[in-house]
Amino acid sequence: MERLFLIAATVCFLATFAYTMFALGARVARPSRWNFVVMLVGFALLTGFLQLRGKAVGRCPVTNLFEVLVFLSWAVVLLYFVVGGTYRLSLLGAFTAPFVFLLLVVAQLLPAASHAPVYKKSAGMWPELHAALSLIAFGAFALSCVAGVMFLVQERHLKRHNLDSVFHALPPIHDLDAAMQRVMSAGFTLLTVGLLAGFLAGNMKAHLAAIWTAGVVWLIYAVLLILRRTHRFPARRIAWMSVGAFTIVLGTLWGLSFMHL
Repeated sequence: MERLFLIAATVCFLATFAYTMFALGARVARPSRWNFVVMLVGFALLTGFLQLRGKAVGRCPVTNLFEVLVFLSWAVVLLYFVVGGTYRLSLLGAFTAPFVFLLLVVAQLLPAASHAPVYKKSAGMWPELHAALSLIAFGAFALSCVAGVMFLVQERHLKRHNLDSVFHALPPIHDLDAAMQRVMSAGFTLLTVGLLAGFLAGNMKAHLAAIWTAGVVWLIYAVLLILRRTHRFPARRIAWMSVGAFTIVLGTLWGLSFMHL
């Protein structure tokens, strides 16, 4: 049943991905209620998958890279629903859905995806809280990357005076800058709490790789936030750096030792 939930969720995000490509190709991109509903169904299916998987493994379902990528996808969509409404960036879903779809496809291509879940005794509250909060923080960083891409697209339209329907569908560039910073700040806060939970877990040697990985990501985003809030770098450069920083985050996922919690 859990595999059916995951496949159905992937199909939902594929559908929104296809709609986005069609809309961009037809230059009629605009926020869509249909997209929102399909993403909501996909989110519910991912939640169902994680619940069933958690029961099967006996803990927070982040015991291998396959589960980590699915959990990250779930976190990205969760934060999209929070941020999309708060900052009125409904078109953010059109950019978020393709990213989540690709994450889910990569996850299901991994060898661990075809293996039955292995039950493991819970490592305790603090290690699991560290893993869960760190991944939700990574989801926030993913959303800041998406907002950064939207910022760069909007800026390109402005520079080229290309005021087509895609331009008018995108949120104002000032709102994108604010959303990018606030989502990044939210992720930084969540990661800080996650790191504290990691330290409280004890047995540092067993979780050293995960804590060091999260610490490096924490430092990268701390520098980004300082540079932006002190106006050392313009918004455009921060947008590029946000994209680059999340690329580093994706590259470090293999080093996470959640499977050894």
